[in-house]
Amino acid sequence: MDLKISDILAPASVCLDLEVADKTDLLTRLVDVVSATGKVKDRDTLLKVILDREKLMSTGIGYGVALPHGKSSVVESSAAAVATLREPIDFDALDDKPVNIVLLLVGTEDNVGAHLRLLSRISRMVGTEQFRSDLLAARTVEEVLDLFASYEEERA
Repeated sequence: MDLKISDILAPASVCLDLEVADKTDLLTRLVDVVSATGKVKDRDTLLKVILDREKLMSTGIGYGVALPHGKSSVVESSAAAVATLREPIDFDALDDKPVNIVLLLVGTEDNVGAHLRLLSRISRMVGTEQFRSDLLAARTVEEVLDLFASYEEERA
């Protein structure tokens, strides 16, 4: 069975209309919400993995979207967090545009295939204007979770 984003996105990991100071503040907040799910054994190590990955190359993929991600042995199973930002922030994105949708994906060291499939699925979703506008229009956690579930259902 292929892992779905809707399977690994906990309601507590959905942050709507988030206010952040900058990229590091944002990544720290998202690592914190994923860590709060209990799937992360060491929050500080995971934050370092995510920040180090970001230093290699920005995960700002364009269209106002960033997909920070990383794999670590401190993660028990794949987990995700999503945030829509009150004010777009500079993320060194590929298209030099500020970011207002961020999806953090963390995975285990030993399941690279699943991690890459999830990243690919997220990329396809946020690559469509309809998905991005629906996500930005979502006002409740349930709307966000339903959006991911229905999008994955349609394309299963």
